[in-house]
Amino acid sequence: MSTFVAHLGHELCLKALAPPISATSPIPTDSLQAQAAPSQTVEALRNYFARLLPPTTILDAQKCLSELEALDDDLQADLFSAASEQEDGGRLDEETVALRRAILGKLVLGLYVQVLNVFLDEASSADTEAEWWGDVSRSRWNVALHLLQTLPRRLLDVCRTIVDTVRSHNVPLQLSVFSPSSLRRLFPTRNVLRPNTLTVALFPYLRHQPYGAALSHTHFVSTKQSRVSTFKKDAKAIADTVLSSIYDHTGHMWACATYPFDLVEGECYFKRQQLEKIRDHRADTLGQLSGMRYMLSSTLEGDVDAPRLSDLISLLQMTLSRGDAGSTTTMALLRTFAYTTLPRHISGHDDHMAAHGLRRPSRWTLIWPKVVFLPPLALYAIRSAYVSRASLAHLAHDTVDTLRDFWEDWLLAPLKEVVKTVRAGSDDGVIITRESVKADLDSLERMTLALAQDKLGYGPDQMAALSRQIRLGDLTPVMQLYEDDIKSPLRSAVGGTLLRTLFVQVQKAKVDIDQALSGIDKLLKSQELTFAFVGVAPALAIVYAAGGAVHRLWSGTTGRGRYGGKRRRVRVWLAMSDVSASVCGDAPACALAAA
Repeated sequence: MSTFVAHLGHELCLKALAPPISATSPIPTDSLQAQAAPSQTVEALRNYFARLLPPTTILDAQKCLSELEALDDDLQADLFSAASEQEDGGRLDEETVALRRAILGKLVLGLYVQVLNVFLDEASSADTEAEWWGDVSRSRWNVALHLLQTLPRRLLDVCRTIVDTVRSHNVPLQLSVFSPSSLRRLFPTRNVLRPNTLTVALFPYLRHQPYGAALSHTHFVSTKQSRVSTFKKDAKAIADTVLSSIYDHTGHMWACATYPFDLVEGECYFKRQQLEKIRDHRADTLGQLSGMRYMLSSTLEGDVDAPRLSDLISLLQMTLSRGDAGSTTTMALLRTFAYTTLPRHISGHDDHMAAHGLRRPSRWTLIWPKVVFLPPLALYAIRSAYVSRASLAHLAHDTVDTLRDFWEDWLLAPLKEVVKTVRAGSDDGVIITRESVKADLDSLERMTLALAQDKLGYGPDQMAALSRQIRLGDLTPVMQLYEDDIKSPLRSAVGGTLLRTLFVQVQKAKVDIDQALSGIDKLLKSQELTFAFVGVAPALAIVYAAGGAVHRLWSGTTGRGRYGGKRRRVRVWLAMSDVSASVCGDAPACALAAA
């Protein structure tokens, strides 16, 4: 029993489990002996009231009605004997009637819950089958696979149709009967808008269609403008005509080739529509049955009376049979409902589903292509693998080496460098070291101080000031000497300080280059971790993509994809669409969605 039905009937079951007040009143001691015979019937009713617990099946209801009818026969005789001997027979009759009506109330409740469960199961089953046919029709590959799976049954139906037609025409059953010419004589096409008998045998849903499925040429019909130009004697018009003719013939051939797939797709769509109609009808009936809950609750709250029980059974009868239940007793109504109406509805639903082929094919029908084709393909694959075992072994060895090199050189090694970068900090240089820059700056300072001491005669204070200027990049005294030397370059080059000032400037340029490289080095050092992750990112992306593909393959194989897999997500989305439609006023879909 579903949660919806259990929740709906729980409160009603609690009300029906309490015995009637009149049935619990004690029998006076002075009349026990005189009432011995009737009290046996009352005790039997009490015991049966206690044993009749929900959920009540159809067989339980039928058994209960049979036993109540047997008790009624005994009760009439016992009550007649008690009434003739004791004045207390009237009280005993009231107690018996109250127990009997309470049992009937529990029986009505059990049948009500059973009807709810039956309609909910039928609606859920129809919805599930409709989703299955919808999944088949959404993919051309699924349509082709379904045609292959059901092809033996379709061919068997065609053969049976041919044999029956041959026998009805008193024609000898020979192989020549199955020739195309004989089949055309046996099954003439009287109406081009209606499908042939053999086509209906292959696709039974066509007998329910107002018109047969026709070949679609909408995508392949050429315009007349290209053919008008055939009267022109230029090469372009002739080429256009030829291409148009080839295009039309190709379109016709393609339409003929895909015609069976179009019919199978139409069959899936037709069955899905029929199942949705059944689902909506059952959902509408569920809504009506749910509305009867309050009437049943008010009946069970007080003393159960026969007229209200009869009204409930009549309402259930009319809900299932869509007709008048007639005016009769409560027992007769219950017997008709339990023995005829509800079993006939269940069998009629099953017969309708089977007659129209609305249920999905059997498991053997769905798996026979795998059983037939997989073993030969597996043997062929094994044989091919055995013949090519040397090349396959070499390929496997190369694959293992490639994966190992990728794992070690492109994944682990960059990750180790990332860890090393994080642990090492930013002290070491990337392009140039700090010691190299300091050495070049010290050399520039010594060269400049020596030149100033030799040529300018600086004292200690001036030398200290010049040293501070050099650290700041200021070589003004050297540049002044250089400006004086270039006034007479030849003389200064031979006996002056031109060469020394040039060498100092060269050293200054070297120091400037070192400081620029040091700045670049600091920039690279600050982004070293980013570069390390950029280096390992492609390998991590490949590993992530491969791991996700393996996970999806495994989840798809075991049926445990995320949120139930792609098909399950599509079904949930369609169910949410039905709920949205129900909010806009579709009551049947609302009842089924709530269930």
